[in-house]
Amino acid sequence: MEMADWNEDKSYLSIVTAGSPQELKARRTACQKVLLEQLNVIPIEEWMSRVNDMHDRIAGTAVNICEAQMKEAGYGPPPCAYSFIVFGSAGRQEATMWSDQDNGLIVEGEPDGLKKSYFEAFGVMLSNLLEEVGYEKCDGKVMCSESLWRKTLPEWKQQLEGWMNQLEWEPIRYLIIASDMRHVAGSIALSKEWREAFHAGFVNNMKLSTAVLRNTVRHKATLNLLGQVLTERFGDYAGGFDVKYGVYIPLVNIVRHLSLLHGVWDSSTLKRLEHLAELGKYEHLEEIRRAFLTALRMRVNTPFTVQDGLLSSSDYIAENDLKNKQFMSALRESLLLVRRLHKALQRQLRSAERRQS
Repeated sequence: MEMADWNEDKSYLSIVTAGSPQELKARRTACQKVLLEQLNVIPIEEWMSRVNDMHDRIAGTAVNICEAQMKEAGYGPPPCAYSFIVFGSAGRQEATMWSDQDNGLIVEGEPDGLKKSYFEAFGVMLSNLLEEVGYEKCDGKVMCSESLWRKTLPEWKQQLEGWMNQLEWEPIRYLIIASDMRHVAGSIALSKEWREAFHAGFVNNMKLSTAVLRNTVRHKATLNLLGQVLTERFGDYAGGFDVKYGVYIPLVNIVRHLSLLHGVWDSSTLKRLEHLAELGKYEHLEEIRRAFLTALRMRVNTPFTVQDGLLSSSDYIAENDLKNKQFMSALRESLLLVRRLHKALQRQLRSAERRQS
């Protein structure tokens, strides 16, 4: 199926006409079926793009259904403009078929009682609606139902500034989550102004870049001293390998750090790599790109279960797959690159901390 055909696919197009959470879930399930048939048939970048187009359409439709439900519940229409935004893998356009919720709201203007009561109810209702459609609630509570991720634009600006000034582990972790923000529905102008405020805080701010780097170099060991892949020793996934936190997240983190350092606004890892390549400052970017695509491919091919039409996976590569020599060779090559980059970043961090002490 070519791109043009995908844009005309009935299951994909029908998402936006769903009028209830039940209808929306049914259309998501139908669309996923088509996408699963295309997995490993088309290039991984193209497949991920289609999966994330589906998620965006579902989110946009969920926002419309939620507005209608708010009217039915007696809240009336939204009291002002707002923007529905996503973070995490959705923000990077790298969400899998089983990704959970990572989202927030930007509300126009100064805070007041009406906005507070409307958007508090809206955020809770929207998060519940998305759960009904098949997006599990985020364990870390990065959702529009939480006041930390649902604010007016002035409140958001104040919060971002606070995180940037504290430079401690937790506020920097929030800032890193925020850096993957992407606009999905509502007022694009609000999202644009939010982004401008976010990136302005990084300009010529080496202390902030160093703090982000400090969070970035936290990483669990995936190879032993002999360069052999370390698999899980105990528990449900004994013998398996955690591809999400072993390869995918470390590469995402490294590329994000370099992007924030150089004022790259894009949230997608592949687009960030394109912009970094244009700077001509870094070797290994093509190697990182290849390793990243390998990590994506491995991640979407981890064993999954289907329940009520929805997919879930642990993000662990099964022990049997690790017995495949070609597969193991590609994994090991990616992990060796991650280890090299990681050591280089640790050296950078030590030298930055010496300069700043």
